[in-house]
Amino acid sequence: MRRLALLLCGLTTLVTAPAVGAQAPTPADSARLATYERREVMIPMRDGVKLHTFVFTPKDQQGALPFILTRTPYGIGGAAGNFITSYAEMADERYIFVFQDIRGRFDSEGQFVMLRSPRDRKDSKAIDESTDTWDTIDWLLANVPRNNGRVGQLGVSYPGWLTVMSMLDPHPALKAVSPQASPASMFIGDDFHHNGAFRLAYGFEYVAMMESGKGMNRFAFDKVDNYSWHLENGPLSNIDRKYFKGERPTWNDFVAHPNFDAFWKREALAQYLDRVNVPTLNVGGWWDQEDFYGPLTIYQELEKHDTKGINYLVVGPWNHGGWRGRSGQTLGNIDFGSETAPYFRRTIEAPWFAYWLKDKGSLSLAEATTFESGTNEWRRHEAWPPKQNVGARRLYFHAEGKLAFEPPPARDPKPYDSYVSDPAKPVPYRARPILATFGPGSTWSQWLADDQRFVQDRPDVVAWETPALDHDVTIAGDIVARLMAATTGTDADWVVKLIDVYPEDHPKLGGYQFMVANEVLRGRFRDSYEHPKAIAPGKVTEFKVGLHTQNYRFQKGHKIRVQIQSSWFPLIDRNPQTFVPNIFKASASDYRAATQRIYRSPTLSSYLQLSIVTPNPIVP
Repeated sequence: MRRLALLLCGLTTLVTAPAVGAQAPTPADSARLATYERREVMIPMRDGVKLHTFVFTPKDQQGALPFILTRTPYGIGGAAGNFITSYAEMADERYIFVFQDIRGRFDSEGQFVMLRSPRDRKDSKAIDESTDTWDTIDWLLANVPRNNGRVGQLGVSYPGWLTVMSMLDPHPALKAVSPQASPASMFIGDDFHHNGAFRLAYGFEYVAMMESGKGMNRFAFDKVDNYSWHLENGPLSNIDRKYFKGERPTWNDFVAHPNFDAFWKREALAQYLDRVNVPTLNVGGWWDQEDFYGPLTIYQELEKHDTKGINYLVVGPWNHGGWRGRSGQTLGNIDFGSETAPYFRRTIEAPWFAYWLKDKGSLSLAEATTFESGTNEWRRHEAWPPKQNVGARRLYFHAEGKLAFEPPPARDPKPYDSYVSDPAKPVPYRARPILATFGPGSTWSQWLADDQRFVQDRPDVVAWETPALDHDVTIAGDIVARLMAATTGTDADWVVKLIDVYPEDHPKLGGYQFMVANEVLRGRFRDSYEHPKAIAPGKVTEFKVGLHTQNYRFQKGHKIRVQIQSSWFPLIDRNPQTFVPNIFKASASDYRAATQRIYRSPTLSSYLQLSIVTPNPIVP
């Protein structure tokens, strides 16, 4: 299972924190770091393997303190950088911080197994991430003086996943955990696939960078425009022949496992989330470009078993790990009105850990705390999705590109909108030129906030839009698109975007089209991820596309827009639009243009179902 090495951190986050190296330390940062001393140790596991670990202890420690533990596969050499921003608030609070290379990585001994499955408990000699965490905590309690016998664990992305593994079979001293931006399924919604659609640019660059030697060897593109480069490569079947030649294990796994088989099921977290043993603070970002599906899924699966009321959720206006950065006020051109990252760390995360690890203060945190963009305010909920003061409403597609809460009229001589999707001319996912995902100057981390006007005039993109709103419309909860559609092909991708259109007279963002939510569904997986099937040409078929969940206010004077297309390149690989058993093995002749129809009659209506906060005036 060498397959997924750096993906979970998304290459946008350092070992245990965001790119703190890009942030110049302030005098306060330097002073904070100077108050800690570092000890380097090799901690023995039950099978004799020793794990490389740094222990940071306050020099002015005056009493027994709890531990904050972060385990990572990405090296702890830069762990001190966490004191600059990422863990600054807790560092000021005073803890014993522990950073550890997991087995087989960097200076730790043993064999690295990516996303190591939980052990067979009947095997007394079996190990997994839970046993390694257990053994680490045992050693810390016995060998680090003046600890209070309590441990908290957290991490972003892969370290977040390691936190989940630790909480499934926790050491008695593990009293609080915070999995942050942890993936939950690499096929259904995180990193490498979304609803079975392969994330081409991300996956290709990961393989080239992580499996071309020991270092971080970025692929040397000979074109600035990543769109042109991938398009000229032709079908996916050319990639291995041209570049990898059977020598990249991860790419080989992609090719061998195009469906949701045992390979992908093994790493899906839902099957393991059948108990809540430790207070859990799940954290995610509304515009996480890599792992948004994971945090919400983990929270919701745990919630099914939370009998003690100790499962919490926080979602803010962030990209992947953005809450660990300096500000969190902006994402691309969008300004959220305040420094949300330090606010989260100062008012939510630090007090939450202090309560469970130090018996400090009272626990006033709501079960779910979300940032409502648009109003740019934090909201408290008894659950997520909210169960009170929210109602499901449908935004129907109408003729002439209109979008309304009323169903379409009965009489319409042409009850559909159509477009031709041509794999030879796929819709780009960003304005061109599209830079390499992880190359110099990349703005991959903010692409979800890009202005969507760059594709509005393409003939292979269709959209529906409300008039300017005469009242605010607030959504809080799940978003689902129901498409009644037909294709002349035998397979199709459906990309759905929910967009906030700013007024033309907005002082800074006149006419800006801000993508509030989005997702892609590979049509072959409409009924089953495990057993794909062709689409009957010309037959009207129902496709449901989940756009996950959001808390957002469309303000008076703005417009709500829904956009649909059948390619999103090279974010997503091109669908041949001809059903083949394995798209990774498709030939050039399999890629064919197809005419897509989106129906909008009373009996074949297409719509976006939103969770509307009530009482809330509806668009007339």
